[in-house]
Amino acid sequence: MQRSGRQNELERRFPRLPQWIDGSVQPTVRQLETFAKAAAVPFGYLLLPTPPEEQLAIPYFRTVDDQPTHPPNPDLLDTVHQMQRRQEWLREYLVDQEADPLPFVRSVTLRDDPIDVAQRIRATLNLEDTWASRYATWEDALRALQDRIDAAGISVVINGVVGNNTKRKLDPADFRGFVLVDEYAPLVFVNGADAKAAQMFTLAHELAHIWLGKSAAFDLRELRPADNDMELFCNQIAAEFLVSEQRLRQLWPTISHNPDPIPVVARQFKVSSIVAARRLLDLSLITKSDFLDFYRARQAYNQAKKDDKGGGDFYRNQNMRVGKRFGEFVVRATKEGDLLYSEAYRLTGLYGDTFRRYAQSAFGVSV
Repeated sequence: MQRSGRQNELERRFPRLPQWIDGSVQPTVRQLETFAKAAAVPFGYLLLPTPPEEQLAIPYFRTVDDQPTHPPNPDLLDTVHQMQRRQEWLREYLVDQEADPLPFVRSVTLRDDPIDVAQRIRATLNLEDTWASRYATWEDALRALQDRIDAAGISVVINGVVGNNTKRKLDPADFRGFVLVDEYAPLVFVNGADAKAAQMFTLAHELAHIWLGKSAAFDLRELRPADNDMELFCNQIAAEFLVSEQRLRQLWPTISHNPDPIPVVARQFKVSSIVAARRLLDLSLITKSDFLDFYRARQAYNQAKKDDKGGGDFYRNQNMRVGKRFGEFVVRATKEGDLLYSEAYRLTGLYGDTFRRYAQSAFGVSV
């Protein structure tokens, strides 16, 4: 129950839970199976004398600010495990296809200049310093950035639930994203339940991890990194990648006189207003209290907008949840007979006609 973080919900669903715990009533096997599913715990765990100690296979960096830290919850654990399975398959597939390793993975160290690294990332993605100015909005710039990352050989997955289970929503307070580094099949995962305004910064932060060659999960509370040299370094790169310090300082004397300067900066650099505010704070151009007031007001506004929206088109969402690059390779391998349908279903979480409709809708391929 503690592991699940759903104690109140479990107590409502299972009225005899207190009796099961004190031993006065024994649950049936079917009841235990139902409880295991509701608690998102492997059934076998319930038969052990003590709960196993679970750990993520990657470092887990939390932005600690007088807040208690907790073990990773099952939603994060299951999502990381699912992405690791996908990455392992894609790596093996690419090696079998004699693909070349990606030269930018693990190409920098903590001794490098963050400004230089940000420029090297832009060059790899074929983006100039002012790339975002070509797009009408920061949302358009975000979509374009995702496409460039994907084209560079990095799988991008954006999902707000565990797999396709809408009852297991991912909490941005637990993690904003994680990155799994590999020289053939690097993968970045962005928590789609987070406000879109923060997703661009998470993506940029994850890119820095790939260039550095360090897998990790992180919460980036208020877009701040954990108190760790690597996390601070990656945040500096992400900030510079999105908003050049030199350009911002050049523009600030004219922008600062505006009664509401943060949206002006956001429009200039085609980033979200939250990213713009975070960059201004990092460069001491606004105060921390100014940033926090703006951040909380914007988060409340974004949440209200998100609550008003429906779920969107299922098959369009799958390219985000599965990852366009990964999904395309799975569909190709299935069509060519290199991957069993059962394995394709397991890897994507899409089964039978749903998988076939996804292949046709996303890639125009009949399988």
